[in-house]
Order: sequence, then C-alpha cells, then structure tokens
Amino acid sequence: MNLPPRRHRLAAAASLVLLACAVHAQTNDPAAPDSPAPIIERSAPRKPAAKPQQTVVAKAAAAAEPAAQPSALTADLFYEILMGELTTRSGDPGSGYALVLDAARRLRDGKLFQRAVEIALQSRSGDAALAAARAWQETLPTSRDARRVELQILIALNRISETTELLRAEVAATSQVERPLLMAVIVRNYSRAPDKKLAASVVEQALSDELKNPATGALAWATVGRLRLNAGDASGALEAARRGQELDPSSDAPAALALEMIDPGQPLAEPIVTRYLNNNPKAAPDLRVAYARVLVENRRFPDATAQLQALTTARPELAEPWLLLGSLQMQAKQDAAAEASLKRFIELSGNQGKDAGEAGDRRRSVSQAYFALAQLAERRKDYAAAERWLSRVTGTDDIVAAQTRRAALLAQQGKLPQARELIRSLPERTADDKKQKFLAEVQLLRDAKQYQAAYDMLAQASAASPDDADLVYDQAMVAERLNRLDDMERLLRRLIQLKPDNQNAYNALGYSLADRKIRLDEARTLIQKAVQLAPDDPFIADSLGWVEFRLGNTTEAIRILEAAYKTRPDPEIGAHFGEVLWSSGQKDRAVAIWKEALLSDSENETLQETLKRLRVKP
Repeated sequence: MNLPPRRHRLAAAASLVLLACAVHAQTNDPAAPDSPAPIIERSAPRKPAAKPQQTVVAKAAAAAEPAAQPSALTADLFYEILMGELTTRSGDPGSGYALVLDAARRLRDGKLFQRAVEIALQSRSGDAALAAARAWQETLPTSRDARRVELQILIALNRISETTELLRAEVAATSQVERPLLMAVIVRNYSRAPDKKLAASVVEQALSDELKNPATGALAWATVGRLRLNAGDASGALEAARRGQELDPSSDAPAALALEMIDPGQPLAEPIVTRYLNNNPKAAPDLRVAYARVLVENRRFPDATAQLQALTTARPELAEPWLLLGSLQMQAKQDAAAEASLKRFIELSGNQGKDAGEAGDRRRSVSQAYFALAQLAERRKDYAAAERWLSRVTGTDDIVAAQTRRAALLAQQGKLPQARELIRSLPERTADDKKQKFLAEVQLLRDAKQYQAAYDMLAQASAASPDDADLVYDQAMVAERLNRLDDMERLLRRLIQLKPDNQNAYNALGYSLADRKIRLDEARTLIQKAVQLAPDDPFIADSLGWVEFRLGNTTEAIRILEAAYKTRPDPEIGAHFGEVLWSSGQKDRAVAIWKEALLSDSENETLQETLKRLRVKP
C-alpha cells in the first residue's frame, strides 16, 4: 500500500528513531574490551557455553557484579543522533558525521563511534574515518574494536609505518589460542600494502617481543617470513622459517612456510619440512598431504608414495590420503594395492564431509575413485566390474562422463553399435551438449580405428557448420590417420583462416611437416607461432623440440624436451625426449625415460612405434 507523502516521511523518521535507539541500546561497560577477533575484522559472536553447576565462588562473583547502569541518552542527545542519521541520508554526510561523532564522544558509545567511521568511509573520506577511529581510541582506550578499526584505516591509507605500536598492542591483547588466526589476518592485510618491504619490516618490529619468545616465536617468524616472501625476499623468508623452527621444532608454521618455497633454486627449504615431519609423529596431516602433492608435482613419485603411506599408517581414519595414495599406486601399476586404497577412501568418505560445500567436494572425489576403480577393472579386462563401478557415479556432469566411459567399454568388447547408441541416448540440455555427444561418438570411432566412418561424420557435420573450428580440426586429425595428408593440410590452413589465434592449428601443421622431415623451416615457423600463442603448453613445446631435432639442433632439442617432459610427463613427449637422448648417445637415460613413459601408458602408439623402429626393449 502506498503511503501519502507526509505519512511516508513520518514512517521514515520513526524507523530512524528506532535505529537511534538500537545504536545506543547497551548496558555493558562501553570501555570493556570486545570479544577477541583478528585485526581489522570483527569476530563472530561467541556461542554461549553450557552453564556449569554454579559454585560458591561463582555465586559470590555474580553477587559482586554491578547492576546495569541507566542509559545516559538524553532527549538532546537522542535528537542529535537522529539528526545525524537524517542529515547523512539526505545527502550531507559531512554534517551527519559531525553530529554522530559528537554524540559518540558525549555518550562514550563504541557503536556510535563505529557509525561515524562508517559514514566517513561511505563518503570516501579516509582522513575523517581515521579521526573518528582515533577519537574512539582516546575516549575508550581499552576498546580493541577501536584499535582494529584504526589499524584497518591506516593500512588502507598506506600509512603503514604508523601501525607498529597499534599492532604490537593488538598482538599483546590476543590470547595464545587466537594467535594463529590473528597472524593469518596480519599476513593477509599487510600483504595488500603497496610497499611490501616496509610492511614486512613494520610487522617484524611489532612482533619483536614475540620473535624472541620460544612459545610464540615459531608462529611469529612464519608471519614475518610470509610477508618477506610476499615482498620478493625468498632468502629472507627461508631464514625466517629456519629461525622459527629453531625456537620451536614442534610448530608446523615454519614448515608450512618452507613448503611453499620448495624449489630447485631453494635447496634449504625442503630440509625444514622433512625435519618437522620426521621429528613430529603427530605432524599436521594437511602438511604431509601438501608435501606429497609438491613431490608429485616434481615427479618424485616414490617419495610422495612414502609420505602418504606414513600418513595412512599413522592416521588410517583420514580419507583424502587414501585417494592420493591409490592414484599413485595405480600410476605405478600396483593395481592390487591401488584398489585397496581406493576402496578404503570410499569407505571412509561416507562418514566425512557433512556440510554442503565439503560434501560436494567429497562427492566429486568419490566419483574420481569410482572412475579409477573402473579403469583398474578395465586393465584386467573385467568389463562387468568396470561397469559396476561406473554405475555408482552420481552428479550430472560425472554421469555424462560415466556414460561416455561405458560406451568406450562396449566398443572395446566389439559392441560398437551399442556403444554409439549409448552415446546418442545421452540427454541434450544445451546445444553444446549435442555437440559434445557428436564428438564423443566420433572419438569412439577413432578409438576403434574406424577412421573412414569418423571422417565421413565430421565431413557431413562440417558441411552443415563450415565455420565450426572444432569440427575442422578433428576432421584434419582424422584425415592424417587416413594418410590423406593434402586434405589434412588444407583443413588446417582453413582453420588458421577461421581462427588466426588457434595455436593447435599451427602446432598440428608444423608437427606434421617436422615428423615427415619436409619443409622444416616452415614447420619451425608454424610451431614458433603456436608457442607465441600458448607459451606454457608442454605439447607445443614438444613439437618445437622435435622440429629442432629434425633440423639437427640436438642440444637445443634436449633442453626444450626435458622442460616439456618435466612439466607434463606424457608418454608421447617421453617418446620424443627418449629418442633425442638416444641419438645423442645418452642411451641409459633414454631407456629410463621410456620405462617411465611405459608405466604411464604402455599402449601409446608414438611410444610403441619409437621403440619398435629403434629396436629397443626397455
């Protein structure tokens, strides 16, 4: 119902009266410290603890508590607060700020000071906000909220050097239980400062007492180290981690910092991590899992497996390590152990991840385990077991992937018509779904080496959608399989015309020329264009290394292929890398690379063709 203008104004005024009352409504001592919270941010209200049976001492303390004092809010002050709000809302925040700030001083009310800060910030007046925060501090010197707000504003104004003593006081007022959260917030907030070296220096000064204390030094040094790392001082960060661990070898904070710096260029970082893990049987599981992930990224699979085995032995009730361990065992072709680990993960996952976000992540992880178990069953040609695992997959996106995998299983059993029908039966929610179904069916034909049928499907679809880059590219790749190399080149050049920024077109054409040892200079130019478009793509780097090898630049080829294989240990990259090593006389190293590639995919065609041509049996 629409109110008449006068009633509307009266309703607005009434709501502001209620607001003013609410702002002032408090009976506790306004100078008392608020509940502990991280710097710059308010903490969530504490949940009331269950009331224990009241003791004699507790009764005496309760009796000694002063009664709630009557409010000091007079009619004049009430009117001042109301006018401050009305003035602010009418477009004059400067006057409204002054009125609210004056009322806050006179009433010594923290909520009103907070409101004055908000008005100043809403009008983008940082200096006024700082003035209100400092007035709050002067009026209520024990208010931690006042100190936190002042810190926040100083950091936002880039007046970092003025925060040292405030930060020192906030740290001193924070309990040991809440220190980790406080330190994390310090890192987050000071990392935003433009002068990052100054921010690290100021925090180090503010934490000077903490840095000397064995009880707090490890966490404090880790905080300083993270800010040094944020400022680009990796060696200083590593030194901070080392000093923190010296003060408290049982703290995980220095090890977590060092973990972020594990790199061939920082050889002293990893010993800090391993020292913590080896000397603390109850080391934080998350840290050991993170360390295992770093080892995997560096292709140190046996070391990663050892860490996960240690964790699953010490904490067998944790689910995530079992999934990671199973994945590594599967990669190492330890199929029985992998299956046991994956089943253990699934069993444990039923009792973990209860909130919505975590439950969603856990469901996806369980689906990953189902896919892995299906692949293990497929390896031993137990297609019925593979089907059973895939049938347990849930989730819309995962179900489509499971159905596609089921179709592949049918095709492997010689049931290609049924496999194609299964793909065609998938739902089509969008036009993209329809296209993906089509491409999945084409892939079935390619996997079954039915290249002519795949080519015909793609040619028909391309005729209907001549500007579809995906169809043109796939048709070119199938044309290569049919040895219709002129068609392949024509299609790829057409794709380059359609999509001049399509790195895959340049790469595919350049690699094809290099592999056939023809027009090598043109091949290199094409691949270099692909590198410009996708400089971090290891498969394009593989093509560049391969064409350098064909041109006789073996040393450069090894450099490029080694980096590509480290980034992505794919069997095809491994096949090329091994061949270049073999041709340069590094035969033992070549065999080692090929063995590793075979473990990844023993049926890779490029790898098998390379070994057959060179007559090598790793």
